[in-house]
Amino acid sequence: GDGNLDMILHFRTQETGIQDGDTSATLTGWSFTDLAFFGTDAIITVPPLEYPPPPEEPEELHFTILHTNDEHSAVIPHSPAVDYQWDNVNASSNDGSIGGFARLAYAVEDIRSYKQEIEEPVLLFNAGDFIGGSAFGWLAPQGSAVELSIMQAIGYDAVCIGNHEYDYGTEVLADYLLAAGYPEAHIETLVLATNTEAPPEHPLAEHDLLQKTGIFELDDDVTVGVFSLIGEGAIETAYDTGTLEFADQHETAQNAVQELKDQWADIIVALTHAGLEEDKSLADEVSGIDIIIGGHCHTALYEPLVENGTIIVQAGSHLRYLGFLELAYNSETKELRIRNNEEQAPPDVDSTIYKPGWQEARPFLVALDSTVPSHEAIETLVLGYKDELNLLIAEMTDGKFDDVLGVVARSGFEMPHARNLEETLAGNFVTDAMRLVTGDVTGEREDVAFIASGAVRKSIIPGQTEHAQDDLSFYDLTEVAGLGYGFDGYAGYPIVSIHLTGEEMRRFLEVMGFFQIRGSVRYFGQFSGLRYSYNPETAFHLTENAVIEADLYIGDYLQPMDNGGTDYVPLEWGDETLYRVVTDFSALGLVVALNPFFPRMAIHPRNAEGDPVSPEDWHQFIVEHPCGRELKLWETIVLYAASLPIGEDGVPRVPDYYQDTGRIIRVVD
Repeated sequence: GDGNLDMILHFRTQETGIQDGDTSATLTGWSFTDLAFFGTDAIITVPPLEYPPPPEEPEELHFTILHTNDEHSAVIPHSPAVDYQWDNVNASSNDGSIGGFARLAYAVEDIRSYKQEIEEPVLLFNAGDFIGGSAFGWLAPQGSAVELSIMQAIGYDAVCIGNHEYDYGTEVLADYLLAAGYPEAHIETLVLATNTEAPPEHPLAEHDLLQKTGIFELDDDVTVGVFSLIGEGAIETAYDTGTLEFADQHETAQNAVQELKDQWADIIVALTHAGLEEDKSLADEVSGIDIIIGGHCHTALYEPLVENGTIIVQAGSHLRYLGFLELAYNSETKELRIRNNEEQAPPDVDSTIYKPGWQEARPFLVALDSTVPSHEAIETLVLGYKDELNLLIAEMTDGKFDDVLGVVARSGFEMPHARNLEETLAGNFVTDAMRLVTGDVTGEREDVAFIASGAVRKSIIPGQTEHAQDDLSFYDLTEVAGLGYGFDGYAGYPIVSIHLTGEEMRRFLEVMGFFQIRGSVRYFGQFSGLRYSYNPETAFHLTENAVIEADLYIGDYLQPMDNGGTDYVPLEWGDETLYRVVTDFSALGLVVALNPFFPRMAIHPRNAEGDPVSPEDWHQFIVEHPCGRELKLWETIVLYAASLPIGEDGVPRVPDYYQDTGRIIRVVD
């Protein structure tokens, strides 16, 4: 009845502060007129008051960073390249080769397609050394920007300048960037070199070819700021940086972080070509860096390192892997976290990369092996550059070779180059090639050949698949030692032939022992034409007693490993006989590296008359073909392989001789 309604209304209005008799008032959205509609017999249930909901947790922004480093002109699948089946474009070739830009492009597009379905931004970065290593890098001094042009087509957001971008000098690098469309191309792929300063008149500065920082928008509220560094060790190993100067890495980084934060960057990424140890030091000593994407030391980090709150990643080298880092950013708390191990919904798109099981955990490194198809458009682009390279090869070899994937020889075994401070099979093959081929070109007996282990960059690996079993291609042979640049304008370290006395040869072997005791793997020598035994425990102070015995080979062709002294003569202290020594031009500095520190053990490259030649005149040691072109280190390897005894199949074959070592004997008392 009316009494019941009055009672209910009185109770509720006491709670809400509505005065009795105020018929215009509204009670939780109901007017008194509305209530009267139900009549006096209606049973009214009045809902409780609605309070504002508690504030929601701010939503995280999910995004992904893809990254590579140290591609080293690995334009095509390799290791070995001869295994790759080119008739399987855009389909798995099921071979043993790795990498290649076309496989990379397919993986990147596959991941981007899935991420686009779930509206997740993706960034793609490089951490330096995209040039230098394979024969495709030889096109750079010819004015063709192969690597960076392909990376633009794949959609890299930013790349970093590493030490091998200077392999052909800073002028060639400037021409390379101009050929790739810079400075305008910074809009699509930013080229960063934050701690690098070029003089105002240098084309790198004049044309604004190198940028300091960049900012990328993930959404309307969150941005990523990026800068790059080349490290101290990388600068030391750069071939030719000309008049460029390099600022302190940590000071530059701190300034870059502040500059990016002043531009409202939320997340700071450093692209570093410095190596893992320098990256960890950077994270410890510079505040504000969220992610370091590293390179230079070729480390494959299967799990990120977290140093002082900074995430550090690196993806190995030669496009063996694509780095894959899934992240979440909370704009309220400013927290950044890794999501690779968090479960996610299965994709609604066809995917090769997102295989079953990826919903639970995604690897930080995606293997670019034969299970990843080739991207058809990028493969077509690569084929065009392959044709361009073949024309250059024919020009550089006077028509002896005209196919980068042509079979030069065959081998039933691998020749590793493992850098572990000892003689290697690949080192023996390369130095024999240097000694014997140079002798053919000069018409003189070359007594000894030497190369630093660091210059032998790859193992010699024959084809493993049925269609390429035992094949050694031009590409795979030249990748072993394809770096450098000559005075003739062509890629490749020039071969030099110098004279040293027997005394200086003994000194040089002592120096090699010194490098070994210091752990300098890169500088440890590989030799042809001699053998020696040494005790590393006595090598530290260069006291002339680390080398126990040293013998010079006096026979023909290949030196035997175990025939006693039949084809050898002792290499004695005090021997003033001049011997011809073959090496590459870059190694001449190593030969005399310790002269200022150990004058008593000084070594002086000499001419045929025995006169020491100063460094500014070392170019006179370069071995030239009759046509005037320089003999290259990589060329001696290919010519030697092509000269080997013919096998039963009519193709030169590597003899079993190269399965054994015995030239450098380590003896410890």
